[in-house]
Amino acid sequence: MSELDPSHSDYRLRRHGMDHERYRFETLQQRSNFCWPNGSRLAVCIIVNVEFFPLDQQGKPFKVPGGMTTAYPDLRHFSLREYGNRIGIYRVLDALRHARVNAAFAVNGELARRMPLLVDELAAAGEIIAHGLHMDALHATGVDPDREREYIKQSTDMLRQISGQAVTGWLSPAKSQSLVTPDLLKQFGIQYCCDWVNDELPYQQITSAGQLTALPLCTELEDRFVIQQNLHSEESWAQQVCDAFDFLQHESTARKQARLLTLNVHAWLIGQPHRIAAFERVLAHLNQHADKVAFMQPAEVVQAMCETAMGETGNAST
Repeated sequence: MSELDPSHSDYRLRRHGMDHERYRFETLQQRSNFCWPNGSRLAVCIIVNVEFFPLDQQGKPFKVPGGMTTAYPDLRHFSLREYGNRIGIYRVLDALRHARVNAAFAVNGELARRMPLLVDELAAAGEIIAHGLHMDALHATGVDPDREREYIKQSTDMLRQISGQAVTGWLSPAKSQSLVTPDLLKQFGIQYCCDWVNDELPYQQITSAGQLTALPLCTELEDRFVIQQNLHSEESWAQQVCDAFDFLQHESTARKQARLLTLNVHAWLIGQPHRIAAFERVLAHLNQHADKVAFMQPAEVVQAMCETAMGETGNAST
C-alpha cells in the first residue's frame, strides 16, 4: 500500500479546540439571563421549507437528501416533491391560520420564478427566507466560488423582487456550506443563516464582510429527519415536538434563561393528508401555552438577540 501524500492532512487551523475561527465557543451555562420581547422565556419559531427539485438532478458534489433517487426521469420522487407546492403547502397554511400561528417560509429562488403567485401568498403569511437557487444547486467544498456567488445572487434577487420583502435570512439546500459560504452570504445582504445546528439560541459568526448571525434549526425535530430518515410515525414526530416544547418551557422557567424552539417542516411531507393532523396537534399543544410563549419570526428572534447583546455590551462599558 502506498503512503498518502502528507499534503492531504495539511490544514492551517488544525489545533487543540475548534479547527475554525467562525465564532467564540460558548456553553449553555455561559448564556445571560434575558426574556423575549413579550416577557416570555421561551420563543417558538416555525420554518416551512417550500422547495423545487430539478428532474434532471446532477447530484454534484453529492445527492441532496430528499432528492431524486432512481434513474432519470425519476417521476415518482419529482412529482411527490411537486405535490408539496400544489397541495401540501395549502394544508400547512390552513393549519397555521386556524391555530393563529405565524411561520416563516424557506423558498428556493427557482420556485419563486416558477410560482410567483404562491410566493405572494407565502409573503402575506410570514417572512420569506432564501433557500438557495434550487435543491440541486449546492454550496459545498469543490463548488467554484464564482458559481456559489451566482447561486446566492440569483436566489436573493428573485426572492426580493417577487416577495417584496428584504429577505435577510438564508437556509442552504441540505444545510450544506463551503468554507466561504458565510462570507458570500454577508456580501449579498444576508443577516442570519440557519445552516449550523450546534446551539438552541442565535450566536454571532465572523465573516470577511462582518458578523453573520447563526440561527440554529433543530434537525432532531425536523419532519424529514424524524419521519423519512428515522422512519418514525407522524404521531411519534408530533409527540417528540411536544415533549421538547414542554421540556424547554420548564427549563427556561427553572433556569430563568431564554430558550428557543425552532421547528422545521416540509410542505411535501407534513402536508400529506395522513400527516397534517399531526402538525395540527403540535400547533394546538403550543397554543395551550400561548400566554407564556413568544411565537416569533426568525428576523424578530435575531433582532431580539442582537439588541440583548448590544445592551450587555453597553452595560459592560459603563
